[in-house]
Amino acid sequence: MYSYSKVNNLTGWTIFFIATLTYVLTVEETASFWDPGEFIAVSYKLQVPHPPGAPFFLLVYRMFSFLALGDGLQVAYWMNIASALFSSFTILFLFWTITLLGRKLMQVKKDEETLGQTAMLMGAGIIGSLAYTFSDSFWFSAVEAEVYAMSSFFTAIVIWAFLKWDVIEDPQKENQYMVFIAYLVGLSIGVHLLNLVTLPALALVVYFKKYPTPTLQGGVIAFLLGGIALVIINNIIIPGLPSVAGSLEIFFVNSLGLPFGSGIIFFVIVFLAALIAAIIYSINHRKIILNTVLLCLTFILIGYGSYALIVIRANADPVINENDPRDVISFVSYLKREQYGYRPLMHGQYFTADVIDQKEGAPVYAKGKDKYEIVDYQLVSIYDPNKTTILPRIYSTQERHRQIYRSKLGLREGEEPTFADNLYFMFSHQLGHMYWRYFMWNFSGRESDFSDSPYLSLWNTVTTEFPAYITENKAHNNYYMLPLILGLIGMFFQARYDSKSFWVTLMLFLMMGVILVLYLNSPPVEPRERDYIYVGSFYAFAIWIGFGAMALANQLKQINKNAVSAAFIATLICLPVPAIMAFQNWNDHDRSDRFFSVDSARNFLASCEPNAILFTGGDNDTFPLWYVQEVEGFRTDVRVIVLSYFDTDWYVRQMERPVNESAALDFTLEFENYKKGTNDVLYVVDRNLESIPLRDYLRLLKSNSDLLRLSSSYSSSLYTVPSRNLTLNIDMEAIAASGLVPPQFEDLIIPQMNIRIRGNYITKGSLMLLDLIATNDWKRPIYFNNTSLATIGFDLSSHVVMEGLTYRLLPVQKPDNQDELVNTDLAYHNAMNEFAYRNMNKPENYYDDEYRRFTSNHRSVLNSITIALIDEEDTVRAAEIMDLSLEKFPHEAIPYDLASGQSVPLLFELGKDEQALDIIEKMSDKAVQLLDFYDRTGRTMDREASISVEMLRYFIPVLRERGYTELSTRIQNEFDRLLGPSGGIPGLNRR
Repeated sequence: MYSYSKVNNLTGWTIFFIATLTYVLTVEETASFWDPGEFIAVSYKLQVPHPPGAPFFLLVYRMFSFLALGDGLQVAYWMNIASALFSSFTILFLFWTITLLGRKLMQVKKDEETLGQTAMLMGAGIIGSLAYTFSDSFWFSAVEAEVYAMSSFFTAIVIWAFLKWDVIEDPQKENQYMVFIAYLVGLSIGVHLLNLVTLPALALVVYFKKYPTPTLQGGVIAFLLGGIALVIINNIIIPGLPSVAGSLEIFFVNSLGLPFGSGIIFFVIVFLAALIAAIIYSINHRKIILNTVLLCLTFILIGYGSYALIVIRANADPVINENDPRDVISFVSYLKREQYGYRPLMHGQYFTADVIDQKEGAPVYAKGKDKYEIVDYQLVSIYDPNKTTILPRIYSTQERHRQIYRSKLGLREGEEPTFADNLYFMFSHQLGHMYWRYFMWNFSGRESDFSDSPYLSLWNTVTTEFPAYITENKAHNNYYMLPLILGLIGMFFQARYDSKSFWVTLMLFLMMGVILVLYLNSPPVEPRERDYIYVGSFYAFAIWIGFGAMALANQLKQINKNAVSAAFIATLICLPVPAIMAFQNWNDHDRSDRFFSVDSARNFLASCEPNAILFTGGDNDTFPLWYVQEVEGFRTDVRVIVLSYFDTDWYVRQMERPVNESAALDFTLEFENYKKGTNDVLYVVDRNLESIPLRDYLRLLKSNSDLLRLSSSYSSSLYTVPSRNLTLNIDMEAIAASGLVPPQFEDLIIPQMNIRIRGNYITKGSLMLLDLIATNDWKRPIYFNNTSLATIGFDLSSHVVMEGLTYRLLPVQKPDNQDELVNTDLAYHNAMNEFAYRNMNKPENYYDDEYRRFTSNHRSVLNSITIALIDEEDTVRAAEIMDLSLEKFPHEAIPYDLASGQSVPLLFELGKDEQALDIIEKMSDKAVQLLDFYDRTGRTMDREASISVEMLRYFIPVLRERGYTELSTRIQNEFDRLLGPSGGIPGLNRR
């Protein structure tokens, strides 16, 4: 017998299977760049990730790691499979959401569904859910172990659950379902907070059901009540309850003299007693609404209880223990993400505002021996009141951000921005560039995977002749605006026939899109594209895509009067929309068979001697290293130190204990000298000293010498560096006898290392690095990657030797006429025998722009080794390194880049003219195409264009020097044609 429920379930699970197959076939097999490396490592051993943590995510993904059956090399794959499955379930609940909303739109009553209605509903669900399955941003998150896949699942199931609640008629079951929803919301807190943003929109579902004749005023009140629920959970329950507990803890310990934990115990007992008493009261007095609200609160707290994992594991001292939130005070700071600073929302400064005063705000406590001690005060910056505004959008006072603001707004140096500039930036950059562009990527098309890539529309598709470097880019995806058009049709169709549900869908779309953009208040530049943040908004639009198919079926039904055939034909007509998306997106979303994110991490570690200390920079410098050490167990003897984390006391303290196979680090300074609020910044104050011995300075600082104290109005003491130059004496005889310095550099050993501070101050991280260098006394190898070496507060470039991808600190002085020191024997060995380059030479694999930037780093390193070998007249090994570079990173897989261009004179010098000319031909052709394209379209010169200009300039004299005058002249003519005598591109806005 025909059953709508069975058809709906079977079709939904079929779509689930299609989504699962898609994601499993394209899933990354190892840890991706960015956060997945960290999340896989911390999930595998239940460690503590960056704030605000994701404890429920860690627990679930830890379970998936068991499927690796103890094989560390398979752990990442199975955690990525978890994301694939959560994404598939998101698609399943999207399908059922579309059919639930479709029933309301068509006014279909339960158990009275006709075949025609069923066919139309299934067609809408199929088209909408498949379009989202193959959408750019959602597919990106579906194949990596990040929180966004699981967060999308919770968002989808909560929306579906509210719609299921809407069709329940039994009040008792209604309340039970609402408690279930509250539990889902509570669990989602332990993953990501996107779920909470849906609450104001979903409050309209409750209002429309309870008030059959709604009014505008009632709708607004319902929406605001949903917003209040959001604020209660996000601002009161999540950070508020622990904050109250922390205040009581400080009072009980500091004021009443009770032991640690007494305030927490008191708070928990009182809070739970009050909650239980309130629930009992609601039962005894039959207060149904109060009882439901209290039970919802209880189940939210039960879900939120997963955060106990963070505190428990922090106290277990795992290897990765970010912020070390082991007590209630540090836990509250962790939840509030205090380390990331503050972005003004409703009122704040313009970027030109100067700080006219700083005041000490609320005290910062830390757990001491017997009580909680004030270690610092929150500094409150007071800005010039004449340079503040409501709704501040151009607020960042960082010098780099100031320059970008001026560039985007067309403001000259010294010119003050206006409120109109503020609004312009909000609409053009935050809403336009950082949201609308992403929206169009998903439903219209994407030009490429280059940074800041525009979207494709019918207009620029028809009117623009794209160069090959864009059309051949695998992320050049053109949907001919079909998903957008179908979604707009569905939006108007729902608005016409079911205005109540339309307002719910519209609010979901806006809350997870436009409103989220305004709340996040993004700065003028981000480290990477942020489209994955707004997938919830794209999810809502996919509902309208489904309704677009239903609208077409409805029109066809008016013609042939057969609803079943109309639905079937409409589905077939619309099916090419998700099919085109799948076809266009597959090659740039297929991450199978690529491993360089992990191989690059292995190569960094392989560049280090045993028991080494390696300083790294940001996320992509560090997270893959954590992954290969903690999960794959590779080179756990190397102590990886994140340079920016070295500015915190908790991180330095963690370095003082052994982990894995790495011994503890030794410091001269003690915890009292580097604890929070102490020596966070040390200003350089000239005391007419040419230099000061580093070890003497550390001893003075350790004893809190008045010679270093700086008078100030702050409560805490400030200390100084009395000279910009610090010296470190070196025992040359001991160094020579130890064999520490390679033989080719023995004549560069120096009796004293001079360390010059770059700016007017050093941070705690730089201080502790200086301490480590002095105290270590060359016992353990100290290495830097290129990022950390460039960002430390003093210059060590003359005292490091390149041994592969890393630079080793040695007691040597680089000659002024030499770019860098290279240990050629060791670097050659590492590059040829120790480094991994899996599948980098496969043109069929997809390597996006970020991947290509990391391969450029490897190409540059191989160039440096080649240069050093040529300087040593070892042309045989130099040629082998160049052959390795061309073999492992061929143009067909990884297009030639700046580093490739810089290898051209090396190839000429090694007699490899054919390879050098091939690089010149390919890069010159690309440069001419690109600059011609930018000239025709009037685009602002970006990174790719700037590199192309420099390469053309670079190749011309190199070719002339080698006697290739014909090719040199041809490139010169193209250069003159495009850039003109003044070096500018006619009609092109140069950045």
